[in-house]
Amino acid sequence: MRKFAGSCRFVFNKALALQKENREAGNKFIGYVSMAKQLTEWRNSAETFWLKEAPCHSLQHALKDLERAYQNFFAKRADFPRLKKKGNGASFRYPDSTQFRLDQANSRIFLPKLGWVRYRKSRNVIGELRNITVSSNGKKWFMSIQTEREVAKPKSMATTAIGIDVGITRFASFNDGNYIAPINSFKKQQTRLTKHQRRLSNKVKFSNNWKKEKTKVQKIHTDIANVRKDFLHKITTTISKNHALVCIEDLQVRNMSKSAAGTSEQPGIMVRQKSRMNRSILDQGWGLFRQQLEYKLDWSGGMLLTVPPEYTSQTCPCCEHISRDNRRTQAQFECVGCGYKNHADVVGAINILERGHRLLARGELVVFKPLEETGTRRSESVSI
Repeated sequence: MRKFAGSCRFVFNKALALQKENREAGNKFIGYVSMAKQLTEWRNSAETFWLKEAPCHSLQHALKDLERAYQNFFAKRADFPRLKKKGNGASFRYPDSTQFRLDQANSRIFLPKLGWVRYRKSRNVIGELRNITVSSNGKKWFMSIQTEREVAKPKSMATTAIGIDVGITRFASFNDGNYIAPINSFKKQQTRLTKHQRRLSNKVKFSNNWKKEKTKVQKIHTDIANVRKDFLHKITTTISKNHALVCIEDLQVRNMSKSAAGTSEQPGIMVRQKSRMNRSILDQGWGLFRQQLEYKLDWSGGMLLTVPPEYTSQTCPCCEHISRDNRRTQAQFECVGCGYKNHADVVGAINILERGHRLLARGELVVFKPLEETGTRRSESVSI
């Protein structure tokens, strides 16, 4: 399986290098059909004859993955395709259901050039088989089987709506005053991870001891990711079952966690503090939290609304006065207009829910912005 994944990675990288050379020469993009002919030449070449050991359809699908990556780049949905590194997300796919056979009664599956493979069944496979992806995570291998079946449109049994404000000190604050403390899986393992990374850097690269230490580092990263995923799955499952409407902020996590190092000509300021903030933001997994909420609410018949995050924690929910002075500290909110007091994250969740209701009712949202000179405010209509 490592050989198959390595062959697919090699084909992807070789095709990407060929595409870059072709682009620098001023030629048009090479389509999948032409690139598949190149793959046939690579398989028959004396230099890369070992590609024949891998399933042909899996190698062809690596070319399709590259073409999809280019399409996302041309459509400005993703960055330019990058080379795949060894050890990062090793996987390969059987794209046609006629290539494999599933025997659920005996918990085994037949894969081309691998034969019958036993697996630990986590759930029953329901529906018509489409494709299967084999991937590695640490020392373990997983199979993801995609199926197709008709499902009745779900209807949510819940009738309540909730606004959620995510943060670092409190992972999720709700408009009713409740909150969920963060798990901080990376922070808890940071000291242990640093120790093993330091040991890894002091060993001879690619030696046996280096490989053993690298396995330990990968195991720690896997544990961190698994703890975070388990935490998020439990939270999102509870929220999606108990609420029909969930409103959250449309946060741009990538922009929020950008490095502040700057350049040699224009170095950044407070780089160490910003680096700590970035680690804390990424440790929460806000993007995965939103992704899980979206598909789980869709499964349960609920709805997820994202609203602009501007001034949610600086707007008074009683008199709608907007001021930076309303938020005295990171946690304390006290309106300078009417004196309303509450936790700043709870105030943010209340405003998020209110914006979600307005968005659901009118289809567009009016976000008020303060004018520093006069102390008044102006409105800006945001269509979503």
